[in-house]
Amino acid sequence: MALVEAEHLSKTFTSDENIFVTASGARIRAVDDVSLTIEAGETVGLVGESGSGKSTLGRMLLRLVEPDSGSIRFDGQDVLAASGSELRRLRRDMQIIFQDPYGSLDSRMTVGQIVSEPMAIHGGESRAGEMLRAVGLDESALGRYPHEFSGGQRQRIGIARALMLRPRFIVADEPVSALDVSVGAQIVNLLRQLQKEFQLTYLFISHSLPVVRYLATRIAVMKQGVLVELGATEQIITAPRHEYTRTLLAATPELETAAS
Repeated sequence: MALVEAEHLSKTFTSDENIFVTASGARIRAVDDVSLTIEAGETVGLVGESGSGKSTLGRMLLRLVEPDSGSIRFDGQDVLAASGSELRRLRRDMQIIFQDPYGSLDSRMTVGQIVSEPMAIHGGESRAGEMLRAVGLDESALGRYPHEFSGGQRQRIGIARALMLRPRFIVADEPVSALDVSVGAQIVNLLRQLQKEFQLTYLFISHSLPVVRYLATRIAVMKQGVLVELGATEQIITAPRHEYTRTLLAATPELETAAS
């Protein structure tokens, strides 16, 4: 059984809803009848240009955005039907790593408070120091503030926060796009290492096929809300079937990642 099963998900935004604003006030279908399964322990790379609906789809899987239609199951459980304590329990198993390592951390909170925040919401014993060590930071960071760290270090803090509840599934929403190439490569290597250590399942969202090539078991390609191609990583990279996938491959510079 797949860990995550999404069937026929759709979401339409109007001009008064968050970032999906147009001058004409048009309705925008951000996700259009998308079905996707993710097996336990694998990484599915979700790629496409900005505005293709990747982040909306990822947030819908976590129920951070409510779909207009469709179904989502996590380990066989109906995510959309869950509420109250049942939904809180599900969310312990499903976490997100955000794109912006600057805006996603509260500047008024110490690193220790930020990393421990999920425990305050969901309960449990704090392991902030342990999680910081897991992402390559020292426990001395616990009493410091986000502005004292580089972008790559801040992203490691965000990853530590996502790991605090020992989730099974993580949506990594363009976690290296705000970083320079060398630092981004380090974060990609870290995510692969953590996947083995914590037995994680990833949806790794990116605008770049070469970035996900290193991590992904399979690659899904989105264009204007539609899933246009899905296949094994090597098949997508070496023999893409859809013209849009071929365009992405031709247009994206390669990200070199060192072997871990």
